[in-house]
Amino acid sequence: MRLSASAPPRRTTTPFSLVLAAVLLLVGGLLLALPDRAGAAADTLISQGRPATSSSVEDGTFGPEKAFDGDSATRWASAEGVDPQWLRVDLGPSATVSRVKLVWETAYATAYRVEISADGVAWTRLATETAGNGGTDDWTGLTGQGRHLRVYGTARGTPYGYSLYTVEVYGTSGTTPPPTGSFTVVAAGDIAAQCTASSSSCAHPKTAALAQRLAPAFYLTMGDNQYDDALLSDFRNYYDKSWGAFKAKTRPVPGNHETYDPAGPLAGYKAYFGSIAYPQGEPYYSYDQGNWHFVALDSNSFDDPAQIQWLKDDLARNTKGCVAAYFHHPLYSSGGHGNDPVSKPVWKILYAAGADLVLNGHDHHYERFAPQDPDGRATAGGIVEIVGGMGGAEPYDIETVQPNSQKRISGTYGVLRLDLTDTTYTWQYVGVDDRVKDSAPTYTCH
Repeated sequence: MRLSASAPPRRTTTPFSLVLAAVLLLVGGLLLALPDRAGAAADTLISQGRPATSSSVEDGTFGPEKAFDGDSATRWASAEGVDPQWLRVDLGPSATVSRVKLVWETAYATAYRVEISADGVAWTRLATETAGNGGTDDWTGLTGQGRHLRVYGTARGTPYGYSLYTVEVYGTSGTTPPPTGSFTVVAAGDIAAQCTASSSSCAHPKTAALAQRLAPAFYLTMGDNQYDDALLSDFRNYYDKSWGAFKAKTRPVPGNHETYDPAGPLAGYKAYFGSIAYPQGEPYYSYDQGNWHFVALDSNSFDDPAQIQWLKDDLARNTKGCVAAYFHHPLYSSGGHGNDPVSKPVWKILYAAGADLVLNGHDHHYERFAPQDPDGRATAGGIVEIVGGMGGAEPYDIETVQPNSQKRISGTYGVLRLDLTDTTYTWQYVGVDDRVKDSAPTYTCH
């Protein structure tokens, strides 16, 4: 607990007028020395309800947003027994920070830093604690400007993790209003190998448990939901035993393995998911959530003129400010399958419509790309692509690193946690050990 203290006055025999003057000087000095008490009323809380991310969570009930929800009874908690850990909030562009107040749960930090960043990559230190003892830490008189603020814990005070009831950031907000319509989506591709939780090496039950702990608004799958031939019996014996637990909240698309069914391409896929995968009568469809328009596509049939015309018409009708598309085959990938030109015509349509985000599977690794156009040229107005094929199938190695690839991870099973608002999006790649393996910048929708 951070405390402010002043030295006790010396015992002297002084005339009353001098005593009074001394008291007034002392009070004035305290007001200057303790801005958390004298000037707190002038501070403005700018962090409540803002998008938050963290290095890990103990489970889905202790998400990072709980530290910024204004409820002193809820809290963020990290995974136990691991250093370092961090909690981050997006304050909006060009926020100015003058004060940060932390209220720790029993699992507190003995050493941590408070840092600020304009881009979520380069960080500037605002405050450092080296002998923390929990309770309430109130850092005042800070001078910092940026978009992202984080608490970066380096040493735990208990054998547990780090846990904060509240993080209150005070100062001046940026020029854009706080984002509204926040929600979380969990996504993965290439999921159910033919194994169950009875095998310790079976990954899809672990990614399913992680996906549930993250407690999203809904789930996306980016194809190859079931291996190897995606028969209905395989879906029932494997996928249904793990990711099937939240089937009703899943919005899937098919991959190439769904076409291998001897009963006919997509036969088992359609029989298992039914109207969940065919809400508009085709294996491609769209829907809205908040200010986002989601387009689910079947990349096995990008040569189908009917799907292409439907996509153009759907995007022309869209009235939402942010657009995300997801399908199996990535246009760009550094994995074993590599770039797949079958997706380029669709990218051109999405790019022309101002789409923001594309999610893919197929290659069994995680990868994120900087915004780029359909020809692979980096541009701020381009599409951000994520390959998220680590849902449970055997990992693939990284082979040829593609231009604009910013981060690649192979061999670590996990899911994407996407945090979306009416105007922005960011995400984390979370491993089955609940640790964040990669955190993306925060992007603003086109």
